[in-house]
Amino acid sequence: MTVRLDLDAPVAETSTRRALLDISLAVAKCKKIVVVTGAGISCSCGIPDFRSSDGLYALVKKQHPDVVLKGRDLFDASLFRDPTSTAVFYTFISQLKHRIDVATPAPTHQFIKTLDTKQKLLRSYTQNIDGFEEKVGLLGSSSQESVSGKGKSKMKTSEVRNVQLHGDIHRVRCTLCSLDVPCTEEYLGLFNKGVAPECPECKLRSEMRQARSARALKVGNLRPAIVLYDETHPLGDDIGMIQTQDITRKPDMLIIMGTSLKVHGLKKLVKEFAKVVHASKASATSTPRSAKPWQGKVVFVNKTPLGSEWDDVIDYHVSGETDRWVENVVDDWKKMRPSDWQIQQTLDVDCVFNVVKESASVSTQKAAYRRKSFVENVPHEDQTVSSVTLPFKPSSSTPSSPTKRRKTECHYSDVESSPRKKRGVSKGASCREKEQASQRLYFLDTTNSASLVDNPKIGPGPSKISGRQSRSRTLSELSTKKSRTKSIARQSGEVWVEIKKTT
Repeated sequence: MTVRLDLDAPVAETSTRRALLDISLAVAKCKKIVVVTGAGISCSCGIPDFRSSDGLYALVKKQHPDVVLKGRDLFDASLFRDPTSTAVFYTFISQLKHRIDVATPAPTHQFIKTLDTKQKLLRSYTQNIDGFEEKVGLLGSSSQESVSGKGKSKMKTSEVRNVQLHGDIHRVRCTLCSLDVPCTEEYLGLFNKGVAPECPECKLRSEMRQARSARALKVGNLRPAIVLYDETHPLGDDIGMIQTQDITRKPDMLIIMGTSLKVHGLKKLVKEFAKVVHASKASATSTPRSAKPWQGKVVFVNKTPLGSEWDDVIDYHVSGETDRWVENVVDDWKKMRPSDWQIQQTLDVDCVFNVVKESASVSTQKAAYRRKSFVENVPHEDQTVSSVTLPFKPSSSTPSSPTKRRKTECHYSDVESSPRKKRGVSKGASCREKEQASQRLYFLDTTNSASLVDNPKIGPGPSKISGRQSRSRTLSELSTKKSRTKSIARQSGEVWVEIKKTT
């Protein structure tokens, strides 16, 4: 059941005020809001709507009573069958374009941009052809910047923030080759006279064929790039893809402003989004812990009430001007959640800046220590390494990558290697030391034996000779054992000396 809320209600009605505050809170807390707008949001800009007493339909019927029976007939695709109605259409569009060019966006357009800035806008869908959304910074589907030109899709769907359901009055399209170009002052001057300008692309192609003595081609005419009744949208497939993507993302709020919901395509779009929004509310309240009462609201803001078919679709009908409602929502939003509007540009207090800087430096040091502990080829600060005299001076800071390491540092050195490589290096070093020790013992044994053979009278007393002989035999046996364990293929250095006692 739709709840009707009047913006002009007296302040004494606390229930109305409480309901409006709940809606404002929902806008402030929801994160995936879909906005659907119509011509009513541009009335404050000086652009008339369509169906009101002073709207475009009444204006057209008053200016051209002999041409059209109803104002809606001037926005029907069948008007191109009659040259008179076509000329009236071009003249009327030219005058409307001039009024739009001098107008400025309304607060409602700024509100939609605010939702996008606060990262709460899922997408904006509009029936309007004035292009005010693009003036406030929302990229439109009819904009040249949104055209990709690659693949099946003609549009950069991820970058489009505002879907223009009925086209853009600021662009013109060829009726033959579908060329889409901006509407210039030259084209507007011809439209004001009721004349359709020729397509420059078709004209150039025809002239090039005539220069080759070929048959001339037909040249199309330019028309405003807006979608009329009973007319297919040129970007209908892309718009359908965007709508499907947005439904899949499960929006949590739907806001409808400035439209009477009379067009069949828009009615279908609103009902599909409302169904998904209500489903998000049901899923959020399924468990008490995840209950979010602000989720799943469908809000309709317009002066004209809706029919009974929308009772199960619209939750709240805010009767009043859209600009006034969005201003109230922004004021309530700032009071309830002021942190969303605080922007810190400079730090005026020095002590606060110093504290932040210190904490940042501490975290930087911790991060650097963590990085250093996991980097290979960096010497650890222990006693073993510090006692080693290196042939080069190690770097004071850890290099950022192995490719930036100094050329004087060796990747396979004993110090600057990984623990696994260091164990291999130390093991190899111990083996080499043992081998060198055995070689020294072998050399000592051989030298002593040779000296004893050359000088048999080297020692005066028998005690010294026997000591040397025993020491020689001991060293000889030790060297033999070492050579056998290391599998060294060399001859043993044992020499037996016979010493005779002199009388």
